[in-house]
Amino acid sequence: MAERIDLTAPAVRWLREKATLREPTVLQSFAFDEVHRHLYVLQLTRGGRAAGDLCLNRLDLKGNRLGHMYLKGFGHGVSMGVQHSADGTVWIWTETDAVNGYGRGVTRFRFAPGATRTPRDVKVRHPVEGSRTNQPAVCPATGRIAVRYRLRGTPRYRVWDLAAFTARDYADPLADLAQTGAHPDPDVPFQGFALHGDHLYQLAGSAYHLRTNPPAGHGDTHLSCLDIRTGELLARHRTRAAYSLDHREPEGLAVRHTGTPRLYIGFASGEEGARRFSLYYK
Repeated sequence: MAERIDLTAPAVRWLREKATLREPTVLQSFAFDEVHRHLYVLQLTRGGRAAGDLCLNRLDLKGNRLGHMYLKGFGHGVSMGVQHSADGTVWIWTETDAVNGYGRGVTRFRFAPGATRTPRDVKVRHPVEGSRTNQPAVCPATGRIAVRYRLRGTPRYRVWDLAAFTARDYADPLADLAQTGAHPDPDVPFQGFALHGDHLYQLAGSAYHLRTNPPAGHGDTHLSCLDIRTGELLARHRTRAAYSLDHREPEGLAVRHTGTPRLYIGFASGEEGARRFSLYYK
């Protein structure tokens, strides 16, 4: 089983202040297609927050854009996943069926450059009855999918075998655990999660603010790790990665599973209306 990634390890810069996304907004989440060496990045469209309108970018591993598509009424884009089927099909997992800007369900679809999709164009899944704010992440190393959801306002995670989940068998999740310990301050925004083996990694933090989160303090961004078998908080660490960025808002987590596993952290920078993105890893 995959070993736990050390959150105290120094962060390494991978991509720095790229301006190649289709929309001028911040990134929300990202995921890797290791087979084809693609990086997928989700962002909200300009003015699309309330409706849950997203733009999905496909990039190469140098951050150059290879195409995009629009997902109208899908959600906020806090997390996403990539799945490779046995027949070679690449599936993108995201939230969908947005109400008040957040998805009530999840879906998978194939990337189609230049296309626009709505919830009517995809098969919507509601794996947790009555839940809101559903957001998926995929672990290709173990063939699992995690969904973050809110039930009666409380955030939790469920983890399934991906093959069972794809077959719409939601009855026996591998794990169901509370979202806990993401940040010492519970009012600080949750910014993403990733699944790797028996560990679920969380990201929380806010953008620089001269009064409440000044750049001189190098930010309030925290990484944490939960054991999906017990729900235990195993580690939490404040990271100063990318502290020299302006704005510096943490946005999204993803794991690359080939070779030595690496936990990638997204950051937004730049002026409003002209945001850039950076990725660092541990």
